Amino acid sequence: MTARVCIVGAGPVGVVAAIACARKGMQVALFEAEREIDASPRAATTHPSTLEMLAELGLLEEFQSIGLVARHFQFWDGATKALVAEFDHQVLREETPYPYVVQTEQHKLSAIGLRRLSAMSNVEVRLGTDVADVAQDGGSVRVTVAGPGGEERHAFDYVIGCDGGRSTVRKCLDIEFEGYTWPERFLVLTSLFDFQAALGCCARSYISDPEEWTNLFKVMGDDLKGRWRAVFPARENESDEEAFSEGAARRRLGKLFDGHPMELLVHRNIYRVHQRVAQSFRRGRVFLAGDAAHVNNPVGGLGLNCGIHDAMEIAETLDRVASGQAGEELLDRYERRRRPLNIEYVQQQTVANKKRLEERDPKVRKANFDELRRGAADPVLHKRFLMRTSLIESVRRAREIA
Repeated sequence: MTARVCIVGAGPVGVVAAIACARKGMQVALFEAEREIDASPRAATTHPSTLEMLAELGLLEEFQSIGLVARHFQFWDGATKALVAEFDHQVLREETPYPYVVQTEQHKLSAIGLRRLSAMSNVEVRLGTDVADVAQDGGSVRVTVAGPGGEERHAFDYVIGCDGGRSTVRKCLDIEFEGYTWPERFLVLTSLFDFQAALGCCARSYISDPEEWTNLFKVMGDDLKGRWRAVFPARENESDEEAFSEGAARRRLGKLFDGHPMELLVHRNIYRVHQRVAQSFRRGRVFLAGDAAHVNNPVGGLGLNCGIHDAMEIAETLDRVASGQAGEELLDRYERRRRPLNIEYVQQQTVANKKRLEERDPKVRKANFDELRRGAADPVLHKRFLMRTSLIESVRRAREIA
């Protein structure tokens, strides 16, 4: 019997889940509340382990063609403007066919995925259709949706909630979203200024500063001409108006490069940042993936990658159960694999990344810098560090969990 799968949310995790399930022969319905993809600046770094998965789905070539290949990343001391350490993904060349990251905005992956889904006969995509309720009995899941034609009810064998941090699916299952919200928000200033030419930094740079750290990286933009995103912490009491003001933007960008041309500032965004993990990633025939299951600060670019890994794991698991290769007890494995690995490789790592950038104690900052320098200089440590940050290690660990 062909499995009927409902996927809620057409962000990158949702479209990857839909493609992965459809390619395995499942009947897929994808519901998205918004009428069009959200193109606001969000996640943009795709690690080698994830590139392997996109290649498996036939998405990588197009995805990479509208992004930027970044082999290196750097740590800088913002107080002295000195380079601390540089890491080179090329040391992973024997571990992966893609020893680099691709910096492509996440809405581009959604757009590519939706185009592919529109050509698949076993997929129905419904934009502008909000999932209002999810309920299940032993044999199926009932999904209530509200769209242009009013309310409808559908039955599915499985539901995958990829509907973001405020997930309706998670709330319908009454699953606690454990964790905390950082007191400061993150401010993103997007500029057409060429920081690489001005500063000598690479396209992915982390700037540690006891007063105000910065995560600086380049993406291509929709016009493929290139633009830089600079992420800063907003002060706890700083209003949106203050953070977005010309004076505040000038001060922050001027700290990176004195005299930054303000006419090249093209976008401002500010958002709350959370470190949360769902108490459970599965309830019966309903699964959570991506931000519906876990959210984290973006330093290190790990959250979206982990979400795509979730999607691929669910598709593989459902395929084995639906095809009769395994019993329903295999469904439990999804949580056994995905939840602890998210905590270890994404939650702990992103918290450590943020703390390293914002550290104020001079002795601890020096120790952090010394550790980074040692790691970059020693080939064994260099590779070990990148195996972890690229999530290759976490993918291999997952396969060991029965």
